[in-house]
Amino acid sequence: MQKQGRHNWVVLVPCPFQGHITPMLQLGHALHSKGFSIVVAHTKFNSPNSSNHPDFVFLPIPDNFSHHGNPFEIISALNANSKEPFKECLAQFMEKHKPDDRVSCIISDIALNFLDDVSKDLNVQSIALSTNNASFNLALSGIPRLHAQGLIPVQDSTLQDLVPELHPLRFKDIPVSSFATLGEFLEKLGKSKRSSSAVVWNTMELLEQTSLAQLQQHDQCPFFTIGPLHKIVPSCSTSLLKEESSCISWLDNQAPNSVIYVSLGSTAFVDEKALVEMAWGLANSHQPFLWVIRPGSIRGSQWIELLPEKFTEQIGDRGCIVKWAPQKEVLAHKAVGGFLSHCGWNSTLESICEGVPVICLPCFGDQKVNARYLSTVWGIGLELEHEADRGEIVRAVKRLLVDEEGKEIRRRAIELKERTEVSTREGGSSLNALVEHILSF
Repeated sequence: MQKQGRHNWVVLVPCPFQGHITPMLQLGHALHSKGFSIVVAHTKFNSPNSSNHPDFVFLPIPDNFSHHGNPFEIISALNANSKEPFKECLAQFMEKHKPDDRVSCIISDIALNFLDDVSKDLNVQSIALSTNNASFNLALSGIPRLHAQGLIPVQDSTLQDLVPELHPLRFKDIPVSSFATLGEFLEKLGKSKRSSSAVVWNTMELLEQTSLAQLQQHDQCPFFTIGPLHKIVPSCSTSLLKEESSCISWLDNQAPNSVIYVSLGSTAFVDEKALVEMAWGLANSHQPFLWVIRPGSIRGSQWIELLPEKFTEQIGDRGCIVKWAPQKEVLAHKAVGGFLSHCGWNSTLESICEGVPVICLPCFGDQKVNARYLSTVWGIGLELEHEADRGEIVRAVKRLLVDEEGKEIRRRAIELKERTEVSTREGGSSLNALVEHILSF
């Protein structure tokens, strides 16, 4: 692919959050295995650990934006303020590596719309990576139509109604609540239209054939479905937080399919009331549990200071609480019988690929869409309301791990796992086609 001593560079620009960084770095390793040289242009905020990727070049970019606010506000600030710093750093990198090397393309997170202008100015082709799935993007694309029809803003009386042309989503699943106003959302959606030469999806045709086909009808550029990326490069370490492997030893002492694994991901925050309800829900279920509580994720607390009195005493050795877990290893463990999850797309893919059914507790963004598909399309999830109380948590855990209903859900989860394995073995990933597309520039 490249001559001795020469480099065919692909520049990766991830969005600075764990759920976005992980698939971008996995994509980098996949492309590196095909002969490309990889440079990662990243913000100093949430910068990836370069020591985990010794074959990559890391190019830190001046931030020029506030790190405060929710992820949507930070992404908005990044798009507004980062064009020139990114352009300058990439231009210097390209100039430094002339004339022997070439930059084949820039692959940026689909949320970073300012990169289109940068690639045009530098005369380099751009490709977008969607770290969310196609069904979420389809829901986003339908919001202007729903607004024009007067169906959004959503009325309380219609929350449970199905959305026209967006089956199986209900109005309560439409991802607009993360924005201060509908006008703000529509403005951001308009600015996010990409002019990339291709879109890379960390998903599978097996899971999202209908959604992908509907999106492709309105987008002229080629799509490449190369998921699940974590299976293509299983040894790639991308975590921004230190993983506590001690929990694996604890799992080794538990019965098969007996443990509920609990993690609400890398960006969600909960208040003390939700923490207390979760704690007593897990305790009263009488099932063993592995609970990830991310430091700082409980409002008003550094870690677990706000757990109820006598909780630790009551659960004894039946519970294991860690700050962060090696999730792919946990989900692959024979003791884990269910995953109480926020339903971020990476976690959703990882649970599907390991045949682990899900109790869905979505928080924001794409998570409500993913939860709806897990429960009604793929049939491997049980939905909880975001403000679930301890009784609802107890009932959900028992339904999944104890009742006959749970056995049927687990059977479907194993069947879906087997189908994804067959699809991946039989060339379901279009990685090679993506490589040919990049080489054609």
